[in-house]
Amino acid sequence: MSNEEITLSAGDARVAVRPGNGGRVGSLRVGGVELLRQGDRYGCFPMVPWCGRVRDGRFRDGADVHQMPLNSPPHAIHGFARDAPWTTARVTETEAVLTYDLTDPWPYTGRVTQQVALAADALTLTMAVETYDSSFPAQLGWHPWFNRTVESSAVEIGFDAAWQEERGADHLPTGKRIDPLPGPWDDCFGMPDGVDVTLTWPERLELKVSSRQEWVVVYDEQEAAVCVEPQTGPPDGLNTLPRLVTPLEPLEATTTWSWRRL
Repeated sequence: MSNEEITLSAGDARVAVRPGNGGRVGSLRVGGVELLRQGDRYGCFPMVPWCGRVRDGRFRDGADVHQMPLNSPPHAIHGFARDAPWTTARVTETEAVLTYDLTDPWPYTGRVTQQVALAADALTLTMAVETYDSSFPAQLGWHPWFNRTVESSAVEIGFDAAWQEERGADHLPTGKRIDPLPGPWDDCFGMPDGVDVTLTWPERLELKVSSRQEWVVVYDEQEAAVCVEPQTGPPDGLNTLPRLVTPLEPLEATTTWSWRRL
């Protein structure tokens, strides 16, 4: 199937999926109101085969050290699937399934599958990385850019984290866990019972970002948007907390955004 833009509809919700632009969700409109920042770099893109920054772009797998391109010098950031076209595997009125085959500069073969499923009051994103060849460490997650202001209402961010990863001057976790600090944030938080973050645009809309994963990066240092990024491990997790993809065990994650009018 082609990689042209896909439109999903359920109730008064509309989603634009853009396989040709990194497999991202380019738009989420509820009642005609856009919730995602617009632009080729924004919307919500999949982070795979890693999330956040990898220190100096290098990660170790056993005795082997692999160098990734430094797309955010001096580090590598957010994987590279967001910069490549994905293939459309299946489309219905409320669901799209996309695939992406890992390739150079990633040193392993594997396939990423992403499902985008829309309901009248929720959007569910599911992603899996699988291999039928060598096992390898990987991460996956999502990087949504939610509009800070919706219908002249400025967002409020609410969450209760068990800890915050202390952030060094290089923007990477130091390995120390600290009590959560007040924002603004470009920080990773731990939620052992699952990600649970609420975005509230007072008198307009409430949107909850949830996931069974226990890691989330919250970024609200930009004037136009805020980001709530559920992921399978912390930044630099390829080195500090590797999750192994094996022929018998893929790496899988799901996040759901559910909303209600206020």
